[in-house]
Amino acid sequence: MTIESFGGGRMSRRQFLQTLVALGLVQGVDSLIPAYAWGGPGNLEAPRRTVGEADVFDLTIDRTPLHIGERRSTQPITINGSIPAPLIRLREGRDAVLRVTNRLDESTSIHWHGILLPPEMDGVPGVSFAGIAPGETFEYRYPVRQSGTYWYHSHSGLQEQLGHYGPLIAEPAEAEPYAYDRDYALVLSDWTFDDPADVMRNLKVAEGYYNYNQRTVADFFADIEEMGWNAAWEKAGMWGRMRMTPRDLLDVTGSEYTYLMNGRPPGGNWTGLFEPGERVRLRVINASAMTYFDVRIPGLSMTVVAADGQNVRPVETDEFRIGVAETYDVIVEPTERAHTIFAQSMDRSGYTRGTLAVREGLEAEVPAMYPRTERGMASMGMDHGQMDMDHGSMDGMDHDSMDASGHDGDAMSGSSMDEMDHGAMDEESMEHGSMDHGSMDQGSMTGMDAAPVERGEIPIAGRSVTHGADNHGPGAAMVASRPRPRLDDPGVGFEHVEHRVLTYGELMSIDGWPDQRPAAREIELHLTGNMERYMWSFDGRKFSEVDGPVRFNHGERLRLILVNDTMMDHPIHLHGMWMELETGAGRYRPRKHTISVKPGEMVSALITADAAGDWAFHCHLMYHMKAGMFRVVSVA
Repeated sequence: MTIESFGGGRMSRRQFLQTLVALGLVQGVDSLIPAYAWGGPGNLEAPRRTVGEADVFDLTIDRTPLHIGERRSTQPITINGSIPAPLIRLREGRDAVLRVTNRLDESTSIHWHGILLPPEMDGVPGVSFAGIAPGETFEYRYPVRQSGTYWYHSHSGLQEQLGHYGPLIAEPAEAEPYAYDRDYALVLSDWTFDDPADVMRNLKVAEGYYNYNQRTVADFFADIEEMGWNAAWEKAGMWGRMRMTPRDLLDVTGSEYTYLMNGRPPGGNWTGLFEPGERVRLRVINASAMTYFDVRIPGLSMTVVAADGQNVRPVETDEFRIGVAETYDVIVEPTERAHTIFAQSMDRSGYTRGTLAVREGLEAEVPAMYPRTERGMASMGMDHGQMDMDHGSMDGMDHDSMDASGHDGDAMSGSSMDEMDHGAMDEESMEHGSMDHGSMDQGSMTGMDAAPVERGEIPIAGRSVTHGADNHGPGAAMVASRPRPRLDDPGVGFEHVEHRVLTYGELMSIDGWPDQRPAAREIELHLTGNMERYMWSFDGRKFSEVDGPVRFNHGERLRLILVNDTMMDHPIHLHGMWMELETGAGRYRPRKHTISVKPGEMVSALITADAAGDWAFHCHLMYHMKAGMFRVVSVA
């Protein structure tokens, strides 16, 4: 819909509303006609009341029978009756007051993911908060000191899997450095019709319980044809000794999950409306329990402008992988036809989708999913000198390097992208070869500095890792003997694609962050696990086995080093503080609340420990966290 302007021209609904607000003719119009609701029924925005310097919201947590696609379920946990929960729109510089009433027959909580706040308001039962008992109303109150795209969810039991999550937007106090005409939140999630406790039990019963894409005899003979008998046999043996399959990419797959976009399954076709010529901002939030999604809009490029709520220099891309709990903001310029927003699971076992269209009811072609993929031998310890990834040669392999127990320190290398120089970026990467700053005119990116930034070395590149009793406890079934940063590696399944796929190495902040002190101390933590027993941990010890918290000194500047000793991707989330991912961008490091670490990868982040108190630190794969991959960080 367009509206005739006072000057005889045409303006969009957004421009019309902004004009009315500017003239003082409408107050609170953003709550009456929210951008989030323009996608049609089923997308709600929480009503906001203004009381002095505070914005007040009333939220009720309950069980509400709902139809998920064609099936009706009685178990969803809803907030104000919906899945996902209503969008909460905070305002930077004001106080947020959120009154949460629990109508469940069990305790519950809400964690405000990525929001900086007092520890007692963080919403993690057993850390600095008791939880919200049945029948109780708890009032969260905190100052809003940031802007951007975030989300909120339960931190109690397995409630998050049952629909207890929703989007959160903190509106900026100052003008944003990019222009857009429409604004939609896209909440991606995974839904099971089974009791999540049963899913957890099944994962413990058998490794690969939900993986129906197992290798066959035909696959083995295909390996023989490509690699030769000895190499194929060795490959099969090495995976067998780990009691895994290279197709174990996700613990819970599309065989169990229905994938949702804004609470709708693929057939529900969530639709975001636009008018020709408009720029559309999509705030993509991965609120799933266990699923990595690969997101693309066939026929449209996307310009990434924010990651985890923080503005970044614009990066033009065709696709991005979003880990559990991450958020990406992208701007697209759709044409007059309909466009499919396509989000497929990383293991290619299922997808969800929505549509951008000029009117309701239009649909675009739904693309075919990519072929099933599997992890290469590089993730198990083959570096460039041992294995030619292009030709499948494995003559240089150290066949004794893999021990099922992993205790010989040579289990895997994590060097699946060894063609790259991880120690330094060449001139092309310094210019961000995949970033086209000309793709958006300067009027649309007001105030954004597009000048190239000199890239340097990643501080931990070339660092050796020593495994000992302090970081390799009994829960570690394998180790990464030669881990390294792989920040320009888009991940498994994208090894040989021709289109652009976003990587962490392309992310750069706009202005840099205030604290530019070097790290005075380093803390190294290993991500560890035992797939056969379904145990997940840090440094080989699950949360119930550790002696105490990870200690940060209040006010210190430290470097956190994460080493992934497992064959799974892990999205690691730190509450209460930012992690500045060290990508070689110097002071323009991207700031994140969740960092996804690939198998055999080592990453580092600088942290300013400015938030006194106890904070959760964990893998955001929900069943991994519940299986022990959780720690408390104590800042004192």
